[in-house]
Amino acid sequence: LPCLLPAAISWLAFRDVMSHGRSSSHVRSHKKLHGWSPDQNQWNEKLYPFWEKGDPRWKDCWRGGKVVARLTSDSPALVGSNVTFTVTLQFPRCQKEDNDSNIVYDRNCRNDSSDFPDQYVYNWTKWIDDCGWENCTSNNTHNVFPDGRPFPHHPGWRRRNFVYLFHTVGQYYQKTGGSSAIVSINTTNITLGKQMMVVSVYRRGHRTYVPVATASGIYVVTDQIPLYVNLSQKNDRNASDSVFIKDSPITFDVKIHDPSHYLNNSAISYKWDYGDGSGSFISNSPISTHTYTLQGNFSLNLTVQAIIPVPCGPATPTPPLPTSPGKTICFFPLLNPTVTTAPPYNLDSPTSAGVMEDTPDGGCHIYRYGHYKTTISIVEGILQVNIIQMTSVQMTVAQGENSLVDFVVTCQGSLPTDACTIVSDPTCQVSQNVVCDPVEVTDQCLLTIRRAFNEPGTYCVNITLGDDASQALTSALISVNGGSSSRTVEGVLIASGFLVAFVIIVSLLLYKRYKEYKPIERSAEQAVNREGLSVYFNNVKAVLFPGNNERDPLLKSKPGIV
Repeated sequence: LPCLLPAAISWLAFRDVMSHGRSSSHVRSHKKLHGWSPDQNQWNEKLYPFWEKGDPRWKDCWRGGKVVARLTSDSPALVGSNVTFTVTLQFPRCQKEDNDSNIVYDRNCRNDSSDFPDQYVYNWTKWIDDCGWENCTSNNTHNVFPDGRPFPHHPGWRRRNFVYLFHTVGQYYQKTGGSSAIVSINTTNITLGKQMMVVSVYRRGHRTYVPVATASGIYVVTDQIPLYVNLSQKNDRNASDSVFIKDSPITFDVKIHDPSHYLNNSAISYKWDYGDGSGSFISNSPISTHTYTLQGNFSLNLTVQAIIPVPCGPATPTPPLPTSPGKTICFFPLLNPTVTTAPPYNLDSPTSAGVMEDTPDGGCHIYRYGHYKTTISIVEGILQVNIIQMTSVQMTVAQGENSLVDFVVTCQGSLPTDACTIVSDPTCQVSQNVVCDPVEVTDQCLLTIRRAFNEPGTYCVNITLGDDASQALTSALISVNGGSSSRTVEGVLIASGFLVAFVIIVSLLLYKRYKEYKPIERSAEQAVNREGLSVYFNNVKAVLFPGNNERDPLLKSKPGIV
């Protein structure tokens, strides 16, 4: 068999196996990681064979193909927090892990040959059924790691037939598992900057553990709080282009990357400078809003300060510094010698401070900072859309059975370049028709939009006007009456913020009351104008609505003419 090795025991060092020829991994000294072992320890090469990249034995030691190990992490990590690594094994096609951690063929999958020689790829349960934990450990040395330490004894040991060996900063960690494994490291003793994590995976064999996959990845430890800012604005067409609309509030939502919840007990402050001369703004909330009243380019700056409670320890002797009465500042060795100190609440500090403050309540704190800077452009945009009139259009029998409705629309702000209408069911949830078309408006924002309705009934109509930077919406709930010689339209314009909830209630009422359609009653004056009925509405404030790419001519810029 290609996986068998000579009987003689040979020993290597972990660093020789896990570094893969990278001498730098053991030249530098590193502080000890909790629970990890130095890679100068010996490695049992007989039980855990080591193969270089390109060794032909890699091709023959997994039945049916190649196993791939995917290594991911939640880096970057703020120094002092935990960084977590996850390794997931991807088996060849039509292979999967069952509940007992055996690797079996998936009968619902068919490969090129459509012929599975057996139910199992590897039946590890059968291999160890006759061996209890005590017998296995006393009669042979099979259930041990490469450094000779025995596997941890736990109720699910039979289902852990893979051995995962992690290596970073000159130290290693070993554990058993199924088709995936998770390891977390506290970053307090890890040097700032980029580091390499390497993992090797072995499967259980009859006589030895057989290599099946290796993986590596870069992770980052930083003394700057990792963060990003999500910028959003009502009526803004594309937030990712950093172009926003004048005279409309922009929402800034700060997201701090802290997957290990290291900052949960910290006091966090946010200092904003919006770049428009409005001054600085300090808040304890990660969300803020600001309205730019001028057009142009503005530099946005954010500084985040976290006051982190930490255990107090013996102070390193340092020259005394002037302090306020009753307050002692304790200095500790810094992880990064270039870091400068900063007093509390100084949000202008360009770096993170490795300084602990002994507070009157007996606790100590350390200060960390995060920074965000970007440039945004403020332009004129469409701020509001209003439907000022809806009119049914008289049609003859020869013109067909569709009901036509004209919507007269105005807007505030810049002139639109395109317009879209979406006709939906009364709940505004199921779209029935989408029509978009470019428009040309030269002097004032005034459009007449003609829409056809195939059947009588109640419809939710959304009308959106947009330009390159902005998009604004208005909505209406209308009832259309069919007929060949005349058309009747009854409309109700609804503020978009309350549209969905309102139309659900209205639609239920209409359904109960108009299961069979009843013509809208008319007064004597209205009977004179049976050929057409116009209903006028008050202006309402528009809200943002997503753009559409479908196109169909429906608009003309001159009101009253379709």
